[in-house]
Amino acid sequence: MYPNKLLITGLTGMFLFAAVANAQVALDTDAKKLGYTIGMDIGNSLKQQGGEMDLDAMFAAVRDVYEGKDTQLTVEEATAIRQDFMTRRREAAAAEREQQATNNVTEGESFLAGNADKAGVMVTDSGLQYEVITAGDGDKPSATDRVTVHYRGTLLNGQEFDSSYSRGQPATFALNQVIPGWTEGVQLMSVGSTYKFFVPSALAYAERGAGQLIGPNATLIFDVELISIDSQGTE
Repeated sequence: MYPNKLLITGLTGMFLFAAVANAQVALDTDAKKLGYTIGMDIGNSLKQQGGEMDLDAMFAAVRDVYEGKDTQLTVEEATAIRQDFMTRRREAAAAEREQQATNNVTEGESFLAGNADKAGVMVTDSGLQYEVITAGDGDKPSATDRVTVHYRGTLLNGQEFDSSYSRGQPATFALNQVIPGWTEGVQLMSVGSTYKFFVPSALAYAERGAGQLIGPNATLIFDVELISIDSQGTE
C-alpha cells in the first residue's frame, strides 16, 4: 500500500469507528457492520504500513474535518509532512532492498560453492549447476526452439515461488525468451529428461529480482522436466 493511497483511503471510512476504537461495539445494524468492515480493511492497511503514525492524532483530524472544524495543520503543512513521510519510507525500502541484495549474494555464493562439490552435480563454464535426475533419450532443443516443460522453482530456503505442477498445466515457451540459466540448461536436456538446476543470480533475475518472492541477486533452484520440443526456431 503506497502511503498517499493509504492516507486518502483511510480518511474515507475512519470516522465510522474512531469514536469506538477502544471499545466493543454491537454490530446490530447494517451501517455498523459496514463501518466495522471498513475499519478492518483500514486497520490491516495501517498494520502493513507501519511507521510512527499516532492513531489518536489521526482520529482527531478525521473528526475535525468531518465536523467542519478548523484543522491544526494547514493544507501546505500537511502536504509537506506527507511528502517527507513518503520520502523516508522510500529511502528505508531502498536501504532494505540493498541489504537484501548483499545478503543474497553472500548466501548464493556460499551455497553454490558447497553444492558444486556434491556427487552428481555438474558445473558449466557460465557457473550454472545441474544434476540429472532422469535421463531421457529424445532430441535436445536449440536456443530458439519452443519447448513444453513441467517445472518447480524454489528459493534456497525451500520456499516455492512458481510451479507448473501446482497449476496442473505444463508451460510452453521459446528458450530464447526465458532467463539465461534456462536457455543454457534446457539445451542440455533430452526430451523425457528431468534435471535439477541451481541457477546463480547472474543467470536468473540478477539485481532486479522478480515478483513478490524473488529478491535481488537471488540464487534459484528449478526442477525441470522436458516434455517435448514443439517447434524449431530460427536464429
